Amino acid sequence: MVNTWSTVSQLRFVIALFYGCLASLSVSAQELQPNKDGYLFHDSHFHLTNYVQEGTDIRRYLDIMGDKVGRSMLSGIPLQQQWMYANTGDFAPTYYTQTDAPLYYYSFTDAIIAHQYQRLTPEERQRFDPMITGFNPTDMYAADHIRRVLRIFPGVFSGIGEFSIHKEFVSSKISGEVATLQNKALDRILDLAAEVGMPVVLHCDVNTPFPRPNQDPYIVTKLRELAGRHRDAVIIWAHIGLGRVVRPVEDQVKMLERSLANPESKNIHFDISWDETAKYLVATPETVAVIADLINRYPDRFLFGTDSVAPETQEQYLTTYKTYAPLLAKLSPKAKRLLLKGNYERIFDRARQRVRAWEAANVKP
Repeated sequence: MVNTWSTVSQLRFVIALFYGCLASLSVSAQELQPNKDGYLFHDSHFHLTNYVQEGTDIRRYLDIMGDKVGRSMLSGIPLQQQWMYANTGDFAPTYYTQTDAPLYYYSFTDAIIAHQYQRLTPEERQRFDPMITGFNPTDMYAADHIRRVLRIFPGVFSGIGEFSIHKEFVSSKISGEVATLQNKALDRILDLAAEVGMPVVLHCDVNTPFPRPNQDPYIVTKLRELAGRHRDAVIIWAHIGLGRVVRPVEDQVKMLERSLANPESKNIHFDISWDETAKYLVATPETVAVIADLINRYPDRFLFGTDSVAPETQEQYLTTYKTYAPLLAKLSPKAKRLLLKGNYERIFDRARQRVRAWEAANVKP
């Protein structure tokens, strides 16, 4: 397979990105109309709150979803941005790039999500799959936190995440032990996920932000080993490891294909959420063609999500979906259906059944 990432120079990439943004703005009205089953997509990656635990009221989010989005996973942000007066004075940062102050784990985010969900009617609840994320993945007690949340809020949660292991500009701001893919605490989390039947949305950059030329992405090897140790756990790799400055590494498409073709890695699924991911995957016609071909050949392994954080309008919320218009146009009907809705339904419907069964056996009335 031709390596499309390495053939795009910096200048060409910027030009392609500019024209890709223009193309995303010209999405036709027809493409934004719900299809025959009523919705454009299910959102496999969404944050109701931001880095200071503020966000969109869940009923407002229902209005934003409207007739465009059928179901959504529902996640908080596991990290709280500290407001350090010595650093920003009276300016109250709401995002981790706005201050040099540290981040810290904020467990109450799970109670916030549960409270929002429980305000809904039983019919409205069917559109959401809340996730547990308020734990420190370096803490051996993290799995105990997840059990505790399930027992305090039975009937609410469907999965775990999104939480981060390696993340550009974030990992270095978190106080305490640095998260790694080899940490025994992470093994305990995935063991519990397999036991309960909860899919895990894991953020782990494919590489360091500014790697040396020809540096092997050791993170990919460790992620593959992690999945191999936990073959009964459903792992959803958020953004296929990409970020603001973490770009596709050389031969990344080939690495993805090896993972997809390996039956021992069938528990790994790939989430293409986030507009920062989309900018790489639709940067040129060549990258669109390569990624579309990969999804068409492995349609049951990819999920679409917005990675929207506390959106205020539907237009803002649909930005990532619109950006992917060139890619969606290249997918087969089957691959498009599974990417946008089918894989979400298969994974989260199964999760709901298994988690409720675990709760019935392990939660006292």
